[in-house]
Amino acid sequence: MLAMPSETPGCPDDGRPHRLDVQLADMIPGAATIRVSLTDPTQAWPHLHAVVKDEAGRPLELGRTTARIAARWIVRVWPGTDWRRSHTFCLADASLTRSDLVAADRGR
Repeated sequence: MLAMPSETPGCPDDGRPHRLDVQLADMIPGAATIRVSLTDPTQAWPHLHAVVKDEAGRPLELGRTTARIAARWIVRVWPGTDWRRSHTFCLADASLTRSDLVAADRGR
């Protein structure tokens, strides 16, 4: 696809986040949010890591492959995001928010 001078795709696909939330909801039943970061606690170097929680905020157990696939899909939908900070993808509204901002909203 050709890029316009602003380096945005000639035909931006605004539906990608909504398609992603449907795919992830099918892949991970009961998931409400997915927190993606580059700080996998089992690795000594930056590595994609995903933490999935349900509506009540309880973590859901995922296999390593499923967690990594979910994280990769989210990163690919938002390639321009600063992934040095963790971000949370909300499946209810297909939004991506920096995780520290999500925590600040809960404290209010």
